[in-house]
Amino acid sequence: MRISCFIEGALRADLVKLVAAETGTLIDKCRPSRTERRLRPERRYPWAGLVFATLIALVPKPLNAISLSHADVLRIAKKIWQNECNGTISGLTSWNAGEDFASLGIGHFIWYPKDRRGPFEESFPKLVSFISKRGAKLPNVLLGTGEKPCPWNSRTEFLQAQHSTQMNQLRKFLADTIDLQAEFLLARLEGALPKMLAEAAPGNRTNVQEQFERLTKTSQGCYALIDYVNFKGEGVLHTERYRGQGWGLLQVLEAMHGTSDTTAVDEFSRSAKTVLTRRVQNSPAERHESRWLSGWIRRVNSYNGG
Repeated sequence: MRISCFIEGALRADLVKLVAAETGTLIDKCRPSRTERRLRPERRYPWAGLVFATLIALVPKPLNAISLSHADVLRIAKKIWQNECNGTISGLTSWNAGEDFASLGIGHFIWYPKDRRGPFEESFPKLVSFISKRGAKLPNVLLGTGEKPCPWNSRTEFLQAQHSTQMNQLRKFLADTIDLQAEFLLARLEGALPKMLAEAAPGNRTNVQEQFERLTKTSQGCYALIDYVNFKGEGVLHTERYRGQGWGLLQVLEAMHGTSDTTAVDEFSRSAKTVLTRRVQNSPAERHESRWLSGWIRRVNSYNGG
């Protein structure tokens, strides 16, 4: 995975145009025409070079590729399956108490009923599209044009349908596509960094990318990244905030400042615990989120073997 050289080049080109517009110089032109040279008095802006250099420094460097074997991706996916539903087939179709959506697949991807939306990003329709494009046969409950809403309107309806034909077909589909769900989890991570850099303050972008890269250098670090971004999101949605503070991957990386690759996972785990504890402290009292915190802490402890 790389930040596109095209994107970086476009950003640099925009910076060139910006400086040119501010200074009146012809930075993006090899040399002025003779007419322009005669009519326009020469003006010098000694600070223009400094402005340009500063702006260029804010453009993050290209990201090195994440190197994971297919076996590593499957191993990480099975850990996430264990985290979400104890590695069980029955856990592939869940609707947790206190939530307004179904949680499906090894990553407990969110699926909202019709005309229902919450603050959390819906990911199950994206998974279905990803799997469908790879040629897998969809069960009847997922067939049709466009994104299909969850056919069960409440947790009660969902639980009553646990042994229905629709639910059994859906569960079999999810059990048969574990490898494709694993690929989807990796693809989500690959798309996360550009989103986070766009959301981060300009002065934080280099650190966010450096911390991300520290973690991608080991399979355990990749597991931490893949699991957390699936677990709590990228941290870029403003709907996923309590008292203006998020709890996603971006917020965890922003709180890290180490440089050693060997301590990256330990630092990530500590930062994640701090961010999740802050989320619970900031959460509305009626959600009773403290009931989930101990499980969340156990989960992030698994990143460093704790």
